[in-house]
Amino acid sequence: MRRIAIAVAASTLSLSLAACGALGGSGSSSQASPSKGNDVKVGLLLPETANTRYDKFDAPIIKSKVAELTNKQGVVEYANAGASATKQAEQMQKMIDDRMDVILLDAVDSHAIADQVKKARDAGIPVIAYDRLAEGPIDAYISFDNELVGEVQGRSLLDAVGSTGAAKIVMMNGSPTDPNAKQFKEGALAQLTGKVTVAKSYDTKDWKPENAQANMAEAIKAIGVGNIAGVYSANDGMAGGIIKALHAAGVTKLPPITGQDAELDAVQRILADEQYMSVYKSYPTEAENAAEMAVAKVQGKDIQFDSLTRDKVTSPTTKNIPAQLVPVVALTKSNIKDTVIADGIYKTSEICTAAYRSACAAAGLK
Repeated sequence: MRRIAIAVAASTLSLSLAACGALGGSGSSSQASPSKGNDVKVGLLLPETANTRYDKFDAPIIKSKVAELTNKQGVVEYANAGASATKQAEQMQKMIDDRMDVILLDAVDSHAIADQVKKARDAGIPVIAYDRLAEGPIDAYISFDNELVGEVQGRSLLDAVGSTGAAKIVMMNGSPTDPNAKQFKEGALAQLTGKVTVAKSYDTKDWKPENAQANMAEAIKAIGVGNIAGVYSANDGMAGGIIKALHAAGVTKLPPITGQDAELDAVQRILADEQYMSVYKSYPTEAENAAEMAVAKVQGKDIQFDSLTRDKVTSPTTKNIPAQLVPVVALTKSNIKDTVIADGIYKTSEICTAAYRSACAAAGLK
């Protein structure tokens, strides 16, 4: 409960961390070590495009921050794997062959990529796991507090359906190859176990909305559409697929459905009472601090790098990895203005299109 309370208050903290460099990192490019100046080459490997955040937020923010930190001399080579672990391994090998100075890796399959991480280490290229904790000898990790994300989702769902133990819910978890999905699930179950009945639970291949839709259609047939009190959805994309399945089954009043990522259509669904909540994660904070970590690592700014990685995490292959865990906030109708709008993720005009104008007015968004 204490951690959840902290999460609900964390949005402005996230921005302040981004603005000044987490925990006191200076971000100044004037202190580059003689061994590596501002001509930094950063490889950026992102996992898929189904989630709009990667191309819309992460990649451009990291590119912009690297340019800022290096007086526009640093470059970012970006590749997206399109949810293919094989393709990502090829992309990483190319970045090793092209002698990147550092690689930011958001793994499609955290286990399968371990050999490439070792190849990078052997080539003298540090690898920073970004958003998902990859296996192998990575040098650092930055992500959100993933277990806390699940706790926030689970607690929000309990607030909506009650905790008598009688309510039947469906759990739509993320991809089994994504270590974050396991942590989201564990955090949610820590809140839900013994307080609701998990009637059906699915690990959703590749996080794809269409797979979540098919799983939900199966759950509806097995449980009965009128017996589903709520749905735990690990992210917003899958929530969209779940809603399609419920509509196809003739549901007009939707049960509470969770989400994550604060995607634009999810924010609109929350306003329209189709989705109960999402989890807002400050992508600018994560992306900018990842860029700072990468540049500090290759420029030998050890004090700055250490200030950015004061947490420790352990993967199946590596213990005590220097890490930064960025806080999260539950996004509901009541705090849209204070989160995604205040943080500049979306403009009110982007959210409040003609179809949502009345819902926006009712929520005080103008």
